[in-house]
Amino acid sequence: MSVSPKLSVIIPAYNEEKTIQTVLKAVAAVELVGNFAKEIIVVNDCSKDQTEVQIQQFIVANPAVEVAYFKHEVNKGKGAALHTGIQKATGDYLIVQDADLEYDPQEFNILLQPIVDGHADVVYGSRFMGGKAHRILFFWHSIGNKILTFLSNMMTNLNLTDMETCYKLFRADMVKGLSLQEKRFGFEPEVTAKIARIPNIRIYEVGVSYYGRTYAEGKKINWKDGFRAIYCIIKYGLFG
Repeated sequence: MSVSPKLSVIIPAYNEEKTIQTVLKAVAAVELVGNFAKEIIVVNDCSKDQTEVQIQQFIVANPAVEVAYFKHEVNKGKGAALHTGIQKATGDYLIVQDADLEYDPQEFNILLQPIVDGHADVVYGSRFMGGKAHRILFFWHSIGNKILTFLSNMMTNLNLTDMETCYKLFRADMVKGLSLQEKRFGFEPEVTAKIARIPNIRIYEVGVSYYGRTYAEGKKINWKDGFRAIYCIIKYGLFG
């Protein structure tokens, strides 16, 4: 009897008491293609609100859902939370799911399909391609994303349309084999630069929906993170 492949869904969370249960319920409800099983890994990056209470309430109320919960005793940043999640993941593949409501977990299957079809090792979910729904928000954010993706592509020789996307699906052994350093939002350009160097890796991109948040609704990334991303693109693109 063949063993079902497993997808590890890594959810970094910082002060997401308003949305974390909704996201967990949405992730738990997804029926994955390709006979994939699923585990949910939540990493609480020392939230100051009731995020932990909300997570624990979900776990108690849903004993049939495979959830592993980890907590940082000090705030380290999104990248550090992802490092913890990657280290703890037991799946054959893993995907990042933010703890807000900007991405739809029902679209995991869009990213999984090239894996199931045997074409891909890594799949990025692009907010800038395809006919999916996109909330219209910040002009300069979109320009910034395009600039960062352009610079990243120059360094990696990839032709991605959305390097900064949250939805990145990796073959677990490949991403676990990387020495990742960035603790905050520099994770995206760093992991892209390093994953692109793996010999013969097959990277695909698919279109996904995007339900962006305003700062009033809890969006955390800012212009300083953009400059850090440029630094990371140059650092990891030129010097590994």
